[in-house]
Amino acid sequence: MPLVVYILGLAIFSIGTSELMIAGMMPSLATTFEVSIGQVGYLISYFAFGVMLGGPILTYFFLKFKAPYRPTLLILLILYALIQGISAFMNSFEILILIRIIIGVLCAGCLSLSLATSMSLVSIDKRPSAAAIVIGGFMISNVFGVPFATVIDEYWGWRASFGIVAIMVLLCFIALFFMLPSFKSHQAPSMADEIQAFKRSAYWKACLTSCLILGASFAAFSYFVPILMNITQMDLKIIPLILMLYGAANVIGNIITAKFAYRYSLQVMLIGLTVLTLSLLSMALLAQYQWLAISLVVMIGLSGVPMNPAMMARVVSVAHPGPMVNAVHTAVINIGLGGGSYLGGAAITAGLGYLSALWIGAFLAFLGLLSILPYAFRKKSGWE
Repeated sequence: MPLVVYILGLAIFSIGTSELMIAGMMPSLATTFEVSIGQVGYLISYFAFGVMLGGPILTYFFLKFKAPYRPTLLILLILYALIQGISAFMNSFEILILIRIIIGVLCAGCLSLSLATSMSLVSIDKRPSAAAIVIGGFMISNVFGVPFATVIDEYWGWRASFGIVAIMVLLCFIALFFMLPSFKSHQAPSMADEIQAFKRSAYWKACLTSCLILGASFAAFSYFVPILMNITQMDLKIIPLILMLYGAANVIGNIITAKFAYRYSLQVMLIGLTVLTLSLLSMALLAQYQWLAISLVVMIGLSGVPMNPAMMARVVSVAHPGPMVNAVHTAVINIGLGGGSYLGGAAITAGLGYLSALWIGAFLAFLGLLSILPYAFRKKSGWE
């Protein structure tokens, strides 16, 4: 595996920290801006909706004007670092929302180009593994990035967390400036080639399942901190460690599923969605018991987001993994991510309690399981 693939994963680690660190600093942001916990949770949704709306549009212009991967990705990264840095100085919640949408758009471009670049560097059988390394950066952001940002917030405030993340993205930009190879134009598929994927129902079915998986996972993850504080009665100083356990479970699950995703993507998703559904249901019922709650957080971490390699393997099996295919898939995933977080926040804001986010997650996971059950009972194999 080329070293630059791991550097791309590191860049996505930085961006993933930026997207998800809101989950670890909700009380601070709610106090600063005088809004509810549910409204703070919307900041994750606004970021995700920025990815959803801006990603395909941005990628369309990449393809239309045949933008080369290397300079385009570097420009997006430096813009991301600058705008993320500016967000650390905001005093207006409305302006912070706008910034989250903008960097969500930039995130979509970075992620789609990073995935396309990583998969262009390896043979077809290694593409799910290359994609898993890049997406793995997102997983590792849960292990180290989000808990670290939470600790920084506790001692130095959320502005310091935002600023440090901007520096992380800047360092990734510098590393890739020297290490990322240039790509000749013939390596990038044309818009016409990519549009063919959108004519296939198998591609949209894959996107639907991915959307439901991420929706289920983030309906829960976005509100782990208030759930653990208010329902499980955990000490705030312990919660970053629990988030780290969740993130470690993401990484371990990602490593396991990456090994089997290319050949056994259906089986991986069947097992993952079954475990995810049962874990979310169990936590909704048993969150008041500390050790059970911690164990279930780990199980959700093992079974939810780590299905990414299987999701990517499914997409690769039905469509050419070019920038637009990745951007649209990422956009649909972020509909799930943002939608799950938004629904959880809306339920909490409506007075249904913190556990309502877990019930919503369990329902979305069950729908995801239903979406792939027909494939389990077919005589022929594959996702077509």
